Amino acid sequence: MKYINETIRRRDRLLDEERAIQLLQTAEYGILSMIDEDGMPYAIPVNHVWNGRDSIYIHCAPEGKKLRAIAHCPNVTFCIVGRVNLLPGKFTTEYESVLFFGKAHTSLPEEERMNALHLLIDKLSPNFKALGDQYARKSFHRTEIIRVDFTAFSGKQKRLPSP
Repeated sequence: MKYINETIRRRDRLLDEERAIQLLQTAEYGILSMIDEDGMPYAIPVNHVWNGRDSIYIHCAPEGKKLRAIAHCPNVTFCIVGRVNLLPGKFTTEYESVLFFGKAHTSLPEEERMNALHLLIDKLSPNFKALGDQYARKSFHRTEIIRVDFTAFSGKQKRLPSP
């Protein structure tokens, strides 16, 4: 996964790579953007978990618009917005965001799917791991896992100087 900030116009607003990865690791959700089977843009907020390398996992039902869109075109983007501070009196907003580019994969092997569910439980329900494991095994047949392999990402932020 390559950090590419060459295309960001405002060079003074680059988000450092370490913070971009931290957002990927800690954010509760991100926006998965796809092109649907009719060629139209489709974006949806989803929970995710980072595998610590260059991919995330997303869980969903075994059928639906997300999966049809990925089957049509597996190229996706994934956007995370970090801290936001609206400054109405200054007519601006402080923010940080990161955009990941990648390819989505479905129909993963059962072992990888179960591992992904355990990673999601570890992240989203760390105090309920045993119960989460029972739930994952019970609902496994009606759960699909999407793996998004990232090729590149970039990040941007805006911070105003302290008065």
